[in-house]
Amino acid sequence: MAQKDGLLPAYLIVGSDELRRRQVLTRLKAHVASGFEDFNLDELTVTADTDPADVVASLDTLPMGPAPRIVVINPADKLPKPVSEALVTYLGNPNPSCTLALVAESLAKSTRLYKAVAKVGPKAVVECAGKKRWELPDYVTKLARAHGVTIDQGAAQELVDRVGESTTMIDTQLATLSALLGGGGHVSRDLVEANVARTAEVKPWTFLDCLSDRNARKALELYALLSDSSTLGLLSLMVTRLRELVCARSLDARGQGAAVASALGKQDWQVKGYVRWSRKFRDGELEHLLGRCAACERTFKGTGDSDAAMVSLILAICGVG
Repeated sequence: MAQKDGLLPAYLIVGSDELRRRQVLTRLKAHVASGFEDFNLDELTVTADTDPADVVASLDTLPMGPAPRIVVINPADKLPKPVSEALVTYLGNPNPSCTLALVAESLAKSTRLYKAVAKVGPKAVVECAGKKRWELPDYVTKLARAHGVTIDQGAAQELVDRVGESTTMIDTQLATLSALLGGGGHVSRDLVEANVARTAEVKPWTFLDCLSDRNARKALELYALLSDSSTLGLLSLMVTRLRELVCARSLDARGQGAAVASALGKQDWQVKGYVRWSRKFRDGELEHLLGRCAACERTFKGTGDSDAAMVSLILAICGVG
């Protein structure tokens, strides 16, 4: 069912990885003959008022000059039902000199449109699944090479913490950092901190990871950004993390560090750093810190300075107080 140029009559570019979707679409659009973009590339924004007949008419239009003609519809996961149904019908007998590119963040496999595209060919659905948060630092180190720079894990994690999980935002910031380095060199954590504004909401687990790593400066910085959170709720999370580290340290001492995830009822990626972090504490230190947490809670419930008590606790957990 492929055309002479090797393209299929339709593709569904679907997934939460925005950068990957953009890259796939860019490669697809590059098949349009140079100089004929105004005639053979039609990027449609479909609304509730769009006439399905107009969409099909664009798809049935023959290319001007060399094939193919490409029609892009984005987002395809928010199409009005009449347009979606018209596309399903069209895909039963598509224009052989036109390629339909449907771009969507998500589209259920059970929908008629998804099934209609999947029937076009085994490569018609291009999955662009997003990366899990724990996978992003490794992804950033690979992406950095495309910009002519290197970046270590710490700086990569800092970049993710600051801009969030949008691969497009990450790519944009890497391009900026590369430009600052003259198109080559090494991106350090200091460079990221000095030049990348924090736009992503701070997640409690990011704070907990810094606390577990005994990074006082970073933990205090993130705590300040979490100031709108419930102090008592945050303390509860800290207690849970300390207890988990007690478990990790105990298992590690018995040579069973690999069993931490199973013992805590978590996935391996969720406890990735637990054993390493637990080794940063002396024997009995984690248990002592749990006692400090109890004292901190009493301060919260009394008339003491809750913020000062929390800062003191953070410093104690990080080994500087």
